[in-house]
Parts: sequence; C-alpha cells; structure tokens
Amino acid sequence: MPSIIPGYVYTLFAALVVGAIIVSACTLVTMNVKNEATEQQLTNIDQAVATQSLQLITRTAEDSQNFTQFLDLPPSVGNQMYWVCIGNDSSGTWVSSGFGSTVSSNQPKIYIPAEVTASGVFVSSYGSPCLECCSANQTVSLTLSGDYQI
Repeated sequence: MPSIIPGYVYTLFAALVVGAIIVSACTLVTMNVKNEATEQQLTNIDQAVATQSLQLITRTAEDSQNFTQFLDLPPSVGNQMYWVCIGNDSSGTWVSSGFGSTVSSNQPKIYIPAEVTASGVFVSSYGSPCLECCSANQTVSLTLSGDYQI
C-alpha cells in the first residue's frame, strides 16, 4: 500500500508543473498582445501628427498665413505617458514618439514629405498638443508644443 501514495504525489506534482507552464505561457501571450496594441497606438499618434502637420504646411504654403492647430491626442497610451517629437535633418522632416517623458533619438520616424524647418516636443501629461505653422521669408517653420494648462 505505501508504494501507491508516491505515484499520486508525483502525478499531483506533474499536474501542478504543467498548470504553471500553461498559466505562464498565457500570461506571456497576453502581455505580448498588449504591448503590440500600445505600440500600434503610438504609431497611430505619429501618423495623426504627421497628417495634421502636412495639412498645416499645405495651408501655410498656399495662403502665406500662420496657422495654429490643437491636436486631439489621448492623455496616455496603455496607462503610460508618451512623448511626440517633430524635427528635421538632412533626410527630411519627421515625427517620432516613445514612452516616458525623456525624448530618445533612436525611435522609428515617420517622414513628412515637405521641406520645412520643424522642431518641438510634446509630453502627454502636460496639456494639449499644439501645432503652429508659420511662413516668413519663403521659409515655412513648424513647431509642436503643449499648452501646459493645469
């Protein structure tokens, strides 16, 4: 009779190990899906800022006026702060974003098909984002900022 009890113990232990493996695998898959969703939402924010920027640049170039546009962006992405940065370099004008409050230059960029001077950073927890496009001396400049209302 004592030889039967260790068999039950081993079976119970094996069932616990298999159960733990299944639970951890499901947790990893769920976390991966959540991370992909937040990254996609951040990419959508980049595309929205790039689209609004191009519209302002086009209006400014056509009318030679200055325009300001407040952007309707979410206050957070997946309960995380994020930043959006616009700039330009020798390769063109771009929009990039990332999580946190510190801007990093190694994030993927979405390029805006326009030759303008662009600068500015918006951090999500500090007001509403504002795009300002100005034309002076045949040069169009684009600035991104927050309105910092508390």
